[in-house]
Amino acid sequence: MYIRSGLLILAGLLLGWLFFHSSNGKKEEPIHSDKISKKEIWTCAMHPQIRLDHPGKCPICAMELILLNQNSSVKIDSDAVYFSKEAMELANVATSIVSHQQPVKEVRLYGKVQADERLLQNQVAHVSGRIEKLFVNFTGEAVHQGQLLAMIYSPDLITAQQELLEAAKSKQSQPEIYEASKEKLMQWMLTEKQIAQIESSGRVKMNFEVYSNTSGIVTAKRVATGDHVSEGSVLFDVANLSSVWVLFDAYESDLPFLKVGNNISFTIQALPGQNFTANIKFIDPVIDPVNRVAKVRVEVNNSGAKLKPEMYATGLVRSNLNEFRDKLVIPRSAVLWTGKRSIVYVKQPESTEINFKIREIELGPMLGNSYVVESGLSEGEEIVTDGTFSVDAAAQLAGKPSMMNRSQPENKKVSSMPGMDM
Repeated sequence: MYIRSGLLILAGLLLGWLFFHSSNGKKEEPIHSDKISKKEIWTCAMHPQIRLDHPGKCPICAMELILLNQNSSVKIDSDAVYFSKEAMELANVATSIVSHQQPVKEVRLYGKVQADERLLQNQVAHVSGRIEKLFVNFTGEAVHQGQLLAMIYSPDLITAQQELLEAAKSKQSQPEIYEASKEKLMQWMLTEKQIAQIESSGRVKMNFEVYSNTSGIVTAKRVATGDHVSEGSVLFDVANLSSVWVLFDAYESDLPFLKVGNNISFTIQALPGQNFTANIKFIDPVIDPVNRVAKVRVEVNNSGAKLKPEMYATGLVRSNLNEFRDKLVIPRSAVLWTGKRSIVYVKQPESTEINFKIREIELGPMLGNSYVVESGLSEGEEIVTDGTFSVDAAAQLAGKPSMMNRSQPENKKVSSMPGMDM
């Protein structure tokens, strides 16, 4: 019995030695907190607000997360929108430096070519009668000054010729009657030569010629052969197109930047590749009550007849805004409008990471594709000029100040995923 008890004790000691004895005799050293490696942070290229402590997929767009080489102890601005270089490239975000410039307002105008009103003529019948023959038969035909246009049979003119022939017989004794008869024919636009021919022939002329008093293009034909016309009736409308007008429509908001004498460059839709320049000659002082525009007129020499009435024209006026000299000018693409506010995203220069913060600014006039800045920015600051909506969208997703909200909502989290920095 004693022998069995002793064997059990020896077996227990042997087992204890096997389990608790270290073969190398070395003691394990405790792990100190100062030797913990830096924690890795993983983010999404499209949604940089996503920050996890392990690789995986973005909980928003399911893209593979990328490693962000930074220590988790870096302090993050709660109002800033953080971007990685890869995210900026994917979102096409670009920045530029704010600088002073000479503001030049670009005013784009649209209009049409029109005939010069001062060169429009009406060919009229100076006596009543019947159109016996027309020598111009269609609209668009070119005529020159002194060209025969029509022949008119006029009973009144026949009677006046008879009176002239009778008065000519006694012009020595009664010169007053003769001169009165002659003056009557001249009032009906008969020339001295025509009157002398009637008097020398001693015969009454039945049909009389109507001659053009100008050169140009027939824009309207108002009579036909056989028509009866009264004194003063219009036979043809003739436009001289050696010089034409281009009438542009200017909206009320553009009028303060337009002045008589401003140079305007314009193109004609029907003549691609050709550029024209002229000076503004007249600005209509009255606004059209229907379309709310004023006419801006330029005069163009048209000796080659290239410009034709009703052709469409597009003009550009560059006006120097001396009252805004040396003001800050930023691209139009950098500005987001919220109705009453205009905002931009400014890059934070003191940060080691790429991040932007929203800022409200006050704008002056728009200069085509840029704006004058009245206040809110300083020269040398860097702002987002391309991809501004992408930056603002990232701010909205992260619950940070954006164009839709002035301040960050309190106690609001974008996601409950572990390792996400807010």
